[in-house]
Amino acid sequence: MNHEQSKSQIQLTRVSKSFPLASGDFHALKNVSLTIPSGKLVAITGKSGSGKSTLLNLIAGIDKPTEGSVSINGVQVEKLPESALATWRGKNIGVVFQFFQLLPTLTILENVMLPMDFCNSYPKKERKSRALSLLEMVGIKEQADKLPSELSGGQQQRAAIARALANDPPMIIADEPTGNLDSQTASSIFDLFASLTRAGKTVIIVTHERDFSEYFGHVIAIADGEIVKEVIHA
Repeated sequence: MNHEQSKSQIQLTRVSKSFPLASGDFHALKNVSLTIPSGKLVAITGKSGSGKSTLLNLIAGIDKPTEGSVSINGVQVEKLPESALATWRGKNIGVVFQFFQLLPTLTILENVMLPMDFCNSYPKKERKSRALSLLEMVGIKEQADKLPSELSGGQQQRAAIARALANDPPMIIADEPTGNLDSQTASSIFDLFASLTRAGKTVIIVTHERDFSEYFGHVIAIADGEIVKEVIHA
C-alpha cells in the first residue's frame, strides 16, 4: 500500500443534487455530509430512487453537485475541468458496473489493458503482463484470450474488477455488482472486494444484498436523498 492510498479519504460537505424536470426540480440528494476513510469496504443501501447511484456518481466525478463540495484525497472533484477530470478519474477510481460493460469485440486481456492505454499509466511493454497478473488475481487468467460472450456472468464480473484495478486506483466503486449473479457467485465476488480492502483499497458498493452485510465495515443507508442511518464497524 503506497502512501497516497493510506491517506485517501472521501469527504462530502453539505452536498445537494437536483435535476430539472417539467414538474419542477427533483432533489436526488439533500444536504448530505459524509466522511469515508481509506481502506474500508462500504455499502450504500436504500430503495430504488433513494439517491444511492447519484451519491456514487458524485464521488466518481461523473456528476457534479448542485451545492456543496466533494473532496477526495484533498482534491475538490467538482472544481476540476472536464479534461482534467477524465484523467483524474482514470488514475484514482476504478468503476465496476452491474452489467459488466466489457467491450464485446475485445478479448478479456485487451479489456483489462484498455484503461492502461487510455491513461498511459504503465510502459507499453509492461501492460500485458500486468493485465495477466490481475486476471490471475481474480482467478480467470485462463480466460484471457476469450471474448466476453464466452464467459459466465461471474467470470465477466471478475474481468470487470480486474479492469477496474488496471491503473492501481486507491478507490473502487461498484453499482449493484452482484445484481445479476447467483448467491454463490455473489459471495465469491464480495470475498474479492474484501481482499481488496485488506490490500488498502477503498471499495464503495451500492447494493441490495442484505445477506452480505457482514462484509462491510461501513454501511450508509439512504432514503429520499438523505442519510437515514450510518453504521461503522471497527
